[in-house]
Amino acid sequence: MEAATLPMNGLTAMLGLDLLDLPSGSTLAVTGGAGLLASYVIPLAKERGLHVLADAKPEDEALVRGFGADVVLPRGDGFAGAVRDAAPDGADGLFDTALLRRDAFGAIGDGGTMAVVRGWDDSPGERGIDVRPVWVRTVLDRTDWLEHLRDGAATGRLRLRVAGEYPPERAAEAHAAMEAGGLRGRAVIVF
Repeated sequence: MEAATLPMNGLTAMLGLDLLDLPSGSTLAVTGGAGLLASYVIPLAKERGLHVLADAKPEDEALVRGFGADVVLPRGDGFAGAVRDAAPDGADGLFDTALLRRDAFGAIGDGGTMAVVRGWDDSPGERGIDVRPVWVRTVLDRTDWLEHLRDGAATGRLRLRVAGEYPPERAAEAHAAMEAGGLRGRAVIVF
């Protein structure tokens, strides 16, 4: 059952990092640091040699640090300022797993990149920021990536987390829980 949480989120993480295309040594900011997607983005970014800044509530700081974040920032309205405190020129790239969208621009340096999930309105970024939407359906055939994710899960580098199990007749409840956000894993429908 835990394995069901890996493919879509893992492929989304890998595609977003690929789209950001940051060279080793670059700074990556990650929103929603305690969420499942971020829990894959962070260690995969570390594999690429990136310096990772991620946000978390106080009770989730150790969790996010355990994923490999170099710096854990407070979650909330001051995210962009906290990133700028840690990286005065702004992050080279940002993976927006918390759907902050334009509110995250202040965390990104001029000419930086941002990977966004769940679509984008195609409007341009400010200060030369390049917004790159992540459409996981474009990489569903990347078995090499799936094998890499499987290996990461097998060695414990990627942590599989189930937030709740739901029978099929409660599928609407599972979807509502996911849409509400704040889960520390994925809802899984068990047949």
